[in-house]
Amino acid sequence: MTSGSGTAPAQPAATTTRAAASPAAPDTPTSDTPTSDTPAAAARRATRPARRGAYRRLSVEERRAQLIAAALGLFAHRAPEDVSLDDVATAAGASRPLVYRYFPGGKQQLYEAALRSAADELELCFAEPRSGPLTVRLGRGLDRYLAFVDERDAGFSALLQGGSVADTSRTNAIVDEVRRAAADQILLHLEVAEPSPRLRMMVRTWITAVEAASLMWLDEGKQPPMAQLRDWLVDHFVALMAATSASDPQTARVLRAALALETAEGQAGALARGVMPVLGDASHLL
Repeated sequence: MTSGSGTAPAQPAATTTRAAASPAAPDTPTSDTPTSDTPAAAARRATRPARRGAYRRLSVEERRAQLIAAALGLFAHRAPEDVSLDDVATAAGASRPLVYRYFPGGKQQLYEAALRSAADELELCFAEPRSGPLTVRLGRGLDRYLAFVDERDAGFSALLQGGSVADTSRTNAIVDEVRRAAADQILLHLEVAEPSPRLRMMVRTWITAVEAASLMWLDEGKQPPMAQLRDWLVDHFVALMAATSASDPQTARVLRAALALETAEGQAGALARGVMPVLGDASHLL
């Protein structure tokens, strides 16, 4: 009789627990969302009340950032159309209802949020102290840009270039904003407040070339080595400026000022020594 009276209340207690959890159903999926790998392991060993307590310590922005990070990791290696909300939920250790709670617009809204997050990182690539040789500053910016491409690997196209079912006017606007922000940073390094149409076009052309070269670099198995690609892109910038200087006085002034800060031992010096013999063979054109 004693064991029966001890056993009988157990079933109602479990029922009561489930009933108590039912009104909070919209919040229930969030209780399983970990904040990192280590808390996730702990959460799996803990009871449901413990997991709910862990969830409540996360702010709305922290939870949203967690889901974006999970989505970004997936979009970095797969095209948006190949990633489902279930995939994102699994990667975040959460559930599909939780993803919809924070992104009621579904995968398109989540994709745009992930793209915005990537864009914020890319926009800062060329933010560099404006001192020292221009080629050194460009090289450091390219190091950050190419590191981003390297880390995102095959998903760089999905994250930055679009070209998928998730491609919309909003995603295109985000991508174009990245290009404009990069161009504005370059113009700051050139110390040009009001660039001529040709100078601005030249800078935008170079940004486009960097994107294209990055994609081809991925297609070629990341060859040549990243450092060689970086140096080639810096040389490309100087060469574009030189070509534009022939027809644009403002670009010519900017290039002269930039070259005055370069050294014979630096990259611009190496480029000049490599190009001059070739140009010397074309002296008959002068």
